Amino acid sequence: MTLHLRVGFMPLIDSALIVAAKDEGFAEAEGLDLELVREVSWSNLRDKLNVRLLDAAHMLGPAAVAATLGIGGVRAPMAVPIALNLDGSAITLSLRRFEELTRLAQGDMADPMISAAALAALVARRRASGLPQLTFAAVFGFSSHTYLLCEWLAKGGLKLGEDIRFEVVPPPQTVEALSSGRVDGFCAGAPWNAAAVVAGIGAMLHCGVDLRRDCPDKVLAWRADDADQRSNAVARLNAAILRASDWVGDPANGERLAFHLSRPDRLALPAELIAPVVRFSLIQGGGRPPRKVERFIRFDRGALKPNPAHADWILASMEAAGQAAGTSHMLTQARTMFRPALFMASSS
Repeated sequence: MTLHLRVGFMPLIDSALIVAAKDEGFAEAEGLDLELVREVSWSNLRDKLNVRLLDAAHMLGPAAVAATLGIGGVRAPMAVPIALNLDGSAITLSLRRFEELTRLAQGDMADPMISAAALAALVARRRASGLPQLTFAAVFGFSSHTYLLCEWLAKGGLKLGEDIRFEVVPPPQTVEALSSGRVDGFCAGAPWNAAAVVAGIGAMLHCGVDLRRDCPDKVLAWRADDADQRSNAVARLNAAILRASDWVGDPANGERLAFHLSRPDRLALPAELIAPVVRFSLIQGGGRPPRKVERFIRFDRGALKPNPAHADWILASMEAAGQAAGTSHMLTQARTMFRPALFMASSS
């Protein structure tokens, strides 16, 4: 019997596995009629999942933890039977700010310690001159992108929200926000950093993997009660995603994946922009050549097993960002959200 599932997603390369599951027929082979629903913000995805307008959702891991714990004003207990990727983000600055940091840097800007020290010097100069604070954005408050920004700034003795003004800008709006001068830089998932470089307005400063390897990023989230009560649906969708992982991992399928992602109802960006990112070749801007980044984003099966230990880093990052004061009870709840047993049942 064919089962219809509505799965929400954001227009990012890390939606690749659910897109491939649909477009390459892996979901159909598991008896699923998969309907993909493009959303405009992470809060929309969270809220529509919570009220069952969606069966499952492409979700920021930290956003799922925050909703499960009721941090941020919304309590929506979730379960993660499979992750969708690790890594895949980057920090991009406006060309003007990148050039300012380059002039101030005392060493190679590819080193996050050097770039963070240059940023601290720029912040100090602006403060002394009475200029407004710089503004950096991430795609959601509860996101690995926010926490990677915090980790980078901390290398220069800076704090997000104090020394640098912070804004939330959904991924598809990051390029316009940088172009208009609303923000001076942003951390987002691919391919929006590349889109800013191609538009001639930004320079990619650091990849997420420059700061932290195997960083928890996107997951497939279900309502916790649905994951418990609809184990057959969870298993079928997990199986389709695992088959998609094997397909995406074959370099021969890169061009076809870029085509699927480029469609107007997916990312609505040129396949020519997406394809190099899928091959881990990143355009940097700022007069620098493309950069080949080993495992810029991970879609392999090893990256997809839900890892309760990711809750430790997420809660510690929330605490460092001033979003929550973690307790042992909260950590237990957050760890329980990740369901490796459901993953193993689907991958056997």
